[in-house]
Amino acid sequence: MVHVPGLNYYPYYVGGLAVMTLYSTAIYIGFDIYEEAEHGVFEYLLSLPVSRRQLALGRSIGGGLRAFIYVGPLMAVSLFVIGALNPLNFLMALLSLFLLAFGLSGMSITFAVLIKSSDRFDIFMGILDALIVQLSTVMYPLSVVTQTNPLYGGLAQFNPVSFGSDLFRWGTGVESIITISNPLLPLLGIVIFFSFFTFVGIVIYDKHIEGGGWQ
Repeated sequence: MVHVPGLNYYPYYVGGLAVMTLYSTAIYIGFDIYEEAEHGVFEYLLSLPVSRRQLALGRSIGGGLRAFIYVGPLMAVSLFVIGALNPLNFLMALLSLFLLAFGLSGMSITFAVLIKSSDRFDIFMGILDALIVQLSTVMYPLSVVTQTNPLYGGLAQFNPVSFGSDLFRWGTGVESIITISNPLLPLLGIVIFFSFFTFVGIVIYDKHIEGGGWQ
């Protein structure tokens, strides 16, 4: 599918597939919010002896953990297919993917409580999914994306999904598919993404969870 000198595309794509599935699973928590609103679960949750911010944080962490558990077997298969592993690097990559999953769940919850319409949310997340996945290094190396369009390459460089997929490949230790020279930069990007959508999302959840308007 892609011919880049010195790149074995098959393990490259396998590594990206695990992160792409993690993204799709983590954002599903937003759809759960609408099911809770439809079935009147909000009233029960708000009656519990916990603050709204604790509730929002718990939902974000729960969504991230669910995504990670769901994708865990696929990651194991990916490691088996790639056939290599650098233990210390992979632990760092695994931590970054945990933070990415939590941040993606927080992002989905934030948009869900802002939009408050299941139809509009479904359309919005579909468009966002296409943009985030396509404008990343999940399926194609950055050089290929940049060659297609320099603007696409610029966006892919600052895409949190790119950060996660590049760190996952870096954690395998396979030299032919390593696409980053300094892993601290994508790790910093994931930490910023996680912090923003976790803590800002908590504030938005706190302010918009009630007030009606759910469709």
